[in-house]
Amino acid sequence: MRVLVVEDEHPLADAIARGLRREGMAVDVAYDGDTGHEKSAVTRYDVVVLDRDLPGMSGDALCGEIVGSGATTRVLMLTASGTLADKVDGLSRGADDYLAKPFDFPELVARLRALGRRATPAAPPLLTAGDVALDPARRTVLRADRPVELTRKEFGVLEVLISAGGGVVSSEELLERVWDENADPFTTTVRVTVMTLRKKLGEPGVIETVVGAGYRVPAAG
Repeated sequence: MRVLVVEDEHPLADAIARGLRREGMAVDVAYDGDTGHEKSAVTRYDVVVLDRDLPGMSGDALCGEIVGSGATTRVLMLTASGTLADKVDGLSRGADDYLAKPFDFPELVARLRALGRRATPAAPPLLTAGDVALDPARRTVLRADRPVELTRKEFGVLEVLISAGGGVVSSEELLERVWDENADPFTTTVRVTVMTLRKKLGEPGVIETVVGAGYRVPAAG
């Protein structure tokens, strides 16, 4: 899941980003509304965590821009103002959820995962391809009922590939969906991750290389 955190309190923004990355999410950060607007305009985020009180473009205005763009991106407003009137106002501006500071981090993660499911086409609780079963909620993978231990990035790559329903996914899309803006677009990290993922999944091979296009996991026949 790709998340943008727009928060002008640098320590809080960085702490949220670190925590979400530990949860396996790809996270970008913007410390003001204008930068948040620029990033949300060029990258397809599943969820934007948005402070209402921002320098530059306000959180309310940025929320309106995201909602008005027609994107499937979901917006979670994160703000120090937690009165009922403020919540109603934030939701009326198009936000999908509203969380007041201070907050419990596990609740933020749970809300983001719920919004992420709404930002993408509905997927079955268990993703399968042949004898491979991936459980997004439990973060587990089985091959022929045998547990396969994967890193967060390997899990993310496999989840994106299986979710594509047999479609080809380019290296660029994998880099965008699983990593974040700090990833070097010219790096071999996607190729290396796919290589180690193949080794862990074992034979017969699950991931096909489509020369000049990317990778695919064939859908069940």
